[in-house]
Amino acid sequence: MAKRVSVDKWLFTVILLLVFLGLIMVFSASAVMARERFGSSYSFLLRQLGWAAAGIAAMLVVMNIDYKQYRRSSIVFTFLGFTTLLLVGVFLFHDSHNTHRWIKIGPLSFQPSELAKPAIILYLAYFLESRWQMISDWKHVLLPAAAPSLLLAALIVKEPDLGTAVACMAITTAVLYIAGMKMRYLGYGLLASLLPLYFLIVRVPWRWNRIIAFLDPWKDPQGHGFHIIQSMIAVSTGGLMGAGLMEGKQKLFYLPEPHTDFIYANIAEELGLWGAALVVILFSIFLYRGIRTALRTQDPFARFLATGITAMVVVQALINMSVVLGMMPTKGIPLPFVSYGGSSLFITLASVGILLNITQQTD
Repeated sequence: MAKRVSVDKWLFTVILLLVFLGLIMVFSASAVMARERFGSSYSFLLRQLGWAAAGIAAMLVVMNIDYKQYRRSSIVFTFLGFTTLLLVGVFLFHDSHNTHRWIKIGPLSFQPSELAKPAIILYLAYFLESRWQMISDWKHVLLPAAAPSLLLAALIVKEPDLGTAVACMAITTAVLYIAGMKMRYLGYGLLASLLPLYFLIVRVPWRWNRIIAFLDPWKDPQGHGFHIIQSMIAVSTGGLMGAGLMEGKQKLFYLPEPHTDFIYANIAEELGLWGAALVVILFSIFLYRGIRTALRTQDPFARFLATGITAMVVVQALINMSVVLGMMPTKGIPLPFVSYGGSSLFITLASVGILLNITQQTD
């Protein structure tokens, strides 16, 4: 029987520190841009502050709801169905930059793909709770477990958003691995994905150009290699101590999306190696405490929830920082808790509220 203990203070503190750091760096990265676009340097900061307040409030509420309440089929399949409906419905709205990623209602906008990640985690935890000992049964357990993830990932690819789809499949893989999936099935899955990835990457010109730019950004420095080059300039000029808060130059209309996808480059430029390393350390602590929680609980449902939520945060952080450092092709994945973006911040904070509740009920 799990005993009631206090919330994991390390995990709670790391989350708040990342959110606080994000607010500071969003303001630093967006102040000039906001003044040019909206006439106020605080425009992006105030929006992010509102979402952060709402997200932290949601986290505190969810943190005090027993995670066992979510194992009901009515909750799991309603959430999964609602998410699927939103991912289909997003195509009814006007596209933005040739993508259908947002549902916009008045001044508010929402990205349904952000809901797909917790929906996948909840379904996997529910489905595998009583079946994980039969995980080698690929026909009756493994395929039904992965099917919703494949469906949601396919809808997200259609938006198109291959990066988030890959993140969803990485989360699925992490949960299945903790459930006992043998590595050969991962190999089979990778082999099966080669042909779809060929058509999604090699046969799609703009994605293939990103691969070429990743391999040699200087081949097209003013075009497809521009993002990577500007990001690397920001990181390299930061040095050990950084240029100082608000003193970065790359954010001044050189580095694209300095407050969202490339906010880590702005951190490296202004806070230097120490600031960039601090972010890595904070996410490493989050990973350690999350996996520790998953391994300490005796409840399979809690173990899979904790694994999935931890993977959701860490996988996105790893992809984002790898892109900024030129270790992966450019993808539109935000840095969790830190990047500007309301739906991402709110849903991530609400999700980690479940993880924090699990930490209170470990053995």
